[in-house]
Amino acid sequence: MASRYDVIVIGAGHNGLTTACMLARAGRRVLVIEKGKAVGGLCAPEEFHPGYHAPGILHDTAQLRVSLLEDLHLDEHGLDLAPPEPTLFAAPDGGGLTIQPADPGATAADIARLSAGDAARWLEYRAFIESARDLIEPLLNEAPPDLASLGSFGPGALGGLPLGIAARLAKAAQRFGRRELAGLLRIPPMCVADWLNEWFESDVVKGGLAHAAIQGTWAGPWSPGTAANLLLLECTTRHSVVGGAAGVANALQRASRQYGVEIRTEAEVARIRLENGAVAGVALTSGEEFDARVVASAIDPRSTFLRLVEPGQLPIAFEHRIGVLRSRGTSAKVHLALNRRLELAAKPGERVARARTTGTLDDLERAFDPVKYRGASARPLLDIFIPSVASPETAPDGCDVVSLLVHFAPFDLAGGWTPAASRRLGDAALAELERVAPGVSKAVVARAVLTPADLAERFGLDGGHIHHIEPALDQLVIRPTLDTMRFATPVRGLFLCGSGSHPGGGVTCAPGALAAAAIVAAS
Repeated sequence: MASRYDVIVIGAGHNGLTTACMLARAGRRVLVIEKGKAVGGLCAPEEFHPGYHAPGILHDTAQLRVSLLEDLHLDEHGLDLAPPEPTLFAAPDGGGLTIQPADPGATAADIARLSAGDAARWLEYRAFIESARDLIEPLLNEAPPDLASLGSFGPGALGGLPLGIAARLAKAAQRFGRRELAGLLRIPPMCVADWLNEWFESDVVKGGLAHAAIQGTWAGPWSPGTAANLLLLECTTRHSVVGGAAGVANALQRASRQYGVEIRTEAEVARIRLENGAVAGVALTSGEEFDARVVASAIDPRSTFLRLVEPGQLPIAFEHRIGVLRSRGTSAKVHLALNRRLELAAKPGERVARARTTGTLDDLERAFDPVKYRGASARPLLDIFIPSVASPETAPDGCDVVSLLVHFAPFDLAGGWTPAASRRLGDAALAELERVAPGVSKAVVARAVLTPADLAERFGLDGGHIHHIEPALDQLVIRPTLDTMRFATPVRGLFLCGSGSHPGGGVTCAPGALAAAAIVAAS
């Protein structure tokens, strides 16, 4: 006889654990089923070489929605917050500047070395972002409006937007001003290159900001809609988590235990069991079955519906909408074990925990260009994280771990991700790091390369995409589809709670928290 639960969560990543914790705290009996050996998903750390511990695939925690997680009291489970980490924009000529989100004045002073005009504009830019935050952040921390009911023109046509948040938005819009609001509304469809060219003249500034807008995307800085990515990132950066993404996963795992969540690792879901069009439970690849009237899937939407739901169970039109979702992964991960400390040319003698390679906007566009033709960039963009700066225990004394998110490397590489292609990717990433940290190649004692195909295999990501589906404008406003954007799905009892749902990917925990609220409201 199958064991019965109130809710089964598929996937023990940060969103799956968030959903599980919130539902268990609300009195539900919850089972989490995880394919891997450990919980955490893309946030889980690993020892990739003796004595060297790499962070998870995702390492930026600045967008974590602490306000949505307050009921879980994660601070009691080891979640410590700090101001957002400074990020070095590292240029290939050895120059660069440090962006300090918590100190615009200090950032402006550093920018002044490159451009006095940009230093003044930086303060104006940050003031604009703070004003826009009041409008944008609430929308990302609530379930989206029920757009599917707009055609009814009834009293509930804008259902899902609580009166309280609507009032706050109205006040924020009034403070923002009519002219400024109109200026804000023109930004999302823009390419990030055009938007940044309106603000700044320095290639280092523009390239570093544009890098953030296009990483994890199938887009270059001249692609329409990329300005929206930067705007959303800037408006949700609040703080960093001590211990990085692994700190988030660890706190959620401890909270799960306290709230009575059961977690099964090394267990893979083969299918979601349906009876009369409604969820009845799940069946594992081992043949074991579990009963539940609610299943919350933290894996990507395409895998959820096209792999775990048996053919013929979904409406044909809905199956088509899921099938055309774009999830073309373009990001890889490279971990490096160094036998000394990493020193970046722009900050000699200083310890730098976060850096991002920069260049001209055209340099960034050229990095993206090969992806269009299923080629990997010879000059990839690097998002650099050195966890051993803040956590020396992750590497031997006097040594460093360097973890690189590498853009652009396509999931569907022409010729496939052979061992030789994987080595070329690692070599290209190391060559780019050498440009901003001369001599680093000689200090490498080990490296681990995870291509998009490796990420797809290890974490079950459709297309190897680290955000489940691409953060393009059409897949941000309505995510993933019109009939699933509020977490419920056409299958009664099946909900989405992963990064493919509103408000998107990254270490935010927002999809998991909002999905849990939707499940509670529906039951």
